[in-house]
Amino acid sequence: MRTTTLVMSAAAAVFACHATIAAPLPEAKPDDVGFSQAGLVRMDDFFAREIAARRVPGAVVAIARDGKLVHYKAYGKLDPAKDAAMPLDAVFALASMTKPMAAVAGLTLMEQGRLPLQAKLSDYFPGFADMKVGVAQPDGSMKLETQLSPIHIHDLYRHTSGLMYGGRPDSASPVARLYPDGIAPAIEGDTAAFIERITKLPLAHQPSTEFEYGFSIDVLGAVIEKVTEQRLGDYLSKTVWQPLGMNDATFSPTDAQRARLAHPFTEDPLTGKPQSIKLLDTPTKFDCAGACSFATVGDYLRFGQMLLNGGELDGQRILSPMTVHLMTSNHLGPEIKNNVANIEPHRGGYGFGLAVAVRTSDGLASVPASAGEFTWNGAFGTQFFCDPKQRLVVVVGTAAPGELRKYYREQVQDIVYGAMVK
Repeated sequence: MRTTTLVMSAAAAVFACHATIAAPLPEAKPDDVGFSQAGLVRMDDFFAREIAARRVPGAVVAIARDGKLVHYKAYGKLDPAKDAAMPLDAVFALASMTKPMAAVAGLTLMEQGRLPLQAKLSDYFPGFADMKVGVAQPDGSMKLETQLSPIHIHDLYRHTSGLMYGGRPDSASPVARLYPDGIAPAIEGDTAAFIERITKLPLAHQPSTEFEYGFSIDVLGAVIEKVTEQRLGDYLSKTVWQPLGMNDATFSPTDAQRARLAHPFTEDPLTGKPQSIKLLDTPTKFDCAGACSFATVGDYLRFGQMLLNGGELDGQRILSPMTVHLMTSNHLGPEIKNNVANIEPHRGGYGFGLAVAVRTSDGLASVPASAGEFTWNGAFGTQFFCDPKQRLVVVVGTAAPGELRKYYREQVQDIVYGAMVK
């Protein structure tokens, strides 16, 4: 009986603040764009169960089809230590969902003839030319080899630079043990210190040979700053965030925005171990393109809709249709080892484009979608996916930095496609 009461209470919180927050896109009835209202109720039921079981504090979910908003709801609590309901304009630490936005910033420079994909990274930061490649030996030691080809800007977008992340419990690589985690450099120093630190490390692979998730987009952000002579956040604000009306997108939340930051449980619901999102309390010293931005779900829905529209939203053109097509096409040829499925277990059948995973087959993956779907997630519990064939954009915000976040990614996608009836 108590469990039932908790589920009902969680479900009752769904509509909190809906009447006071402007919709990020024009609204439509689910039936008008091929969704079942009963099917969408399953999303309410799912998060009500999860919140009642104290597996996640709360969530915001936005679903749009044909440019029309059909589901925009907040669930649960903004902060489990406080009693405030999750508002629709909750601000989430986006982690790696920063990467697609930084990529768009870089591609605007490509369109201006200022940052071609085949430019050498060492033309902007010479230290990258001298980086060696670390090769693990049978005895556990590491041999250093010379780069066989230079790192290109293209390699940064598609994570084939040889740079990686450290702090990964799943890796016994001697190279991985030398790398910091994805947030540490931005907290500990400025852009120049980051470049100095990263160029002193060995590469995990020869450039252009293997998809290895890591600091590539952070380095791209540093290149963007060098080309534009602006901080990344300033350039993104001028070229992407302000034109799209992404009013809360930022690298440095104001006091007012901090009052709307979504917080996780202090302990991982799966393991009971302490967990936190360090960026909620610790400002960064540079605008790290790989992991350090914040935004609302509504902000990111507008960003996703712009991409789905071929680079334009509400009369504001950010990229050309062909540039968006290039960004959202698979860039991992057969000569490149694809480790996407190792990063996200349900991502079988996906390649990788320019800062987004790209579905290459209708089958193989454990979630429904169409070939051509593009997507990425954030380590703190956010996700987005766009399905051009189904004219669909979905954005989810949670504060769930543990392994449970991967469960939500899969379940949400199952529920969304399960609610589509035509």
